[in-house]
Amino acid sequence: MTKPVVIVGASMGGLRAAESLRRFGYSGPIIAIGEEPYPPYNRPPLSKEVLAAEVSLEAVAFPQRPATADVDWRLSTRVIGANLAGSSVETDKGDVIEYSKLIIATGLRAKRQDYPNNLFVGRHVIRGLDDALALRAALKPGAKVVILGSGFIGCETAATARKLGADVTVVGPAELPILRPLGREFASEVKRRQEHAGTEFLMGRRVVDLIGDAVVEGVVLDDGTQLPCDVFIEAIGSHPNIEWLEGQDIDLSNGVVCSSNLNARKASEGYWPDVYAVGDVASFPNPIFDDIPRRVEHWNIPTECAKYVGARVAAELAIEAGAEAEIPTADFKPIPSFWSDQFDMHILAFGLLGLADESRLIEGDINDDFVFGYYRAGKMVGVAGIGMRSVVQGYRKAFEA
Repeated sequence: MTKPVVIVGASMGGLRAAESLRRFGYSGPIIAIGEEPYPPYNRPPLSKEVLAAEVSLEAVAFPQRPATADVDWRLSTRVIGANLAGSSVETDKGDVIEYSKLIIATGLRAKRQDYPNNLFVGRHVIRGLDDALALRAALKPGAKVVILGSGFIGCETAATARKLGADVTVVGPAELPILRPLGREFASEVKRRQEHAGTEFLMGRRVVDLIGDAVVEGVVLDDGTQLPCDVFIEAIGSHPNIEWLEGQDIDLSNGVVCSSNLNARKASEGYWPDVYAVGDVASFPNPIFDDIPRRVEHWNIPTECAKYVGARVAAELAIEAGAEAEIPTADFKPIPSFWSDQFDMHILAFGLLGLADESRLIEGDINDDFVFGYYRAGKMVGVAGIGMRSVVQGYRKAFEA
């Protein structure tokens, strides 16, 4: 009996991997295993437009295409271990599933801090649909909201909560929100526009404890300041979901470390030829920039990874079955991209802005719509703008060249 391709992770990366396998001619069995009870859905809108409306699965679910109708989706199921040498994974249901190829698409989970008064009622993160459902129910007009974390998720959530009528304070350790990727001038303008819309910022501060008996009623900052709140949101980053791979000969130093072909790297030497990783959990070198493996948490990366891996795996399995096929040999080199909606700010970016040692205004007016270029040693590594979408897209074409 033909061993299936097993995809661990049933979100966007897992779905796109299954679609890609079918698109490139693989017709054998596919098993996709996901811990959540929901079919694959789109996560980025959870902190944007979906959170501002009535959160529902229907609002974010991906359409299932006929090509993947025969995929064996095993939801509400967690993979608890793997035997890479024996080509199998084990689930919390007690099943041991052998695979011909393994595609790791387990993504990320939200970070949480531990506090002396470690309450959880009234405390939220935004990573999955259940998180968004719980938070949306708490965001009522007049609610006092404290957001720990001033990155994109924190700022997007702040904007949504303000539009819903909440009083919002963002607490962040840096000097400015979203400082590291955007640079000082761009980040200052984001802060100014957020403040104009009513968001308050306490920058250079950290939350060190929570106030309340059974429910969060406030937070304590590192300078002793106490902020009352009805809703406390942690937006402080993510952890890759890789614990189920521990104990195997696999490099987990930064998610699942991969080759430029997205094969998982061994901790000892070499790579696992039948094991791939896609999406936020995958750390890979991108020849556009350099040969350093990095995890890239941008919205297009799961899809780009899945397309590439699907083509390789389909060709490899066709050859193993005695058919003629050509395995793609080109290195994987996607251009990362993301967008962020905050009030009437529509930010679009390409590249890896965080690599830059210089950023400068290259189009427009800082008080209106504008575009910034990001450079490392004089070479463009990214571009980002507020508005001017066609201009940003034009720079992307130049960047590709």
